[in-house]
Amino acid sequence: MMLPRIIFCAAVLLAILTVILLALVSPVPQRTPPLPSLDLSLYIQQPHVGSSNSLQPVAHSNTGAFIFHRKLTEGPENTSRVVGKAQGFIIPMENFAESAFNIIYLTFHTPKYSGSLSVQAKHVSRKDTEELTVMGGTGSFAFARGLAVFAQSDQQPVGAESTYHVKLQLRFPNQSRTTLG
Repeated sequence: MMLPRIIFCAAVLLAILTVILLALVSPVPQRTPPLPSLDLSLYIQQPHVGSSNSLQPVAHSNTGAFIFHRKLTEGPENTSRVVGKAQGFIIPMENFAESAFNIIYLTFHTPKYSGSLSVQAKHVSRKDTEELTVMGGTGSFAFARGLAVFAQSDQQPVGAESTYHVKLQLRFPNQSRTTLG
């Protein structure tokens, strides 16, 4: 009768010692590195309107929709190196509240970055500065999330149409690399 009780106590003692030993000897869990991030500064150029009868890259419809196709450049000058394009379809809030079509696509074609970003433009209010949400991307920008700040550039000739400065603050979850590019 005493032998089963001794075996049980020895088993419990062995289990406790094993747990303590594992807690002391086990490797410390590694902290996950911070999410990779990327900050970019670009400019959306207004098209030059020539005297030819060619199709214009901008259209306004009678319903108030704004469709655009613009160049993305490195600098504020229209002659700066082109790094991609900005395309979008915006229906102002007063005409079509919470439109799922209000998306701006920024597409990049450079040796360093190739891919696109989708920027949600649901809350555009025609201010000089807009903070919009980056909803995702492809290629170099796969699964990107973050903020896109659009502001009218102060560096344009008098009488010229507005050039927009775009500041992108991107995060890349679920990626093993720590830097992009």
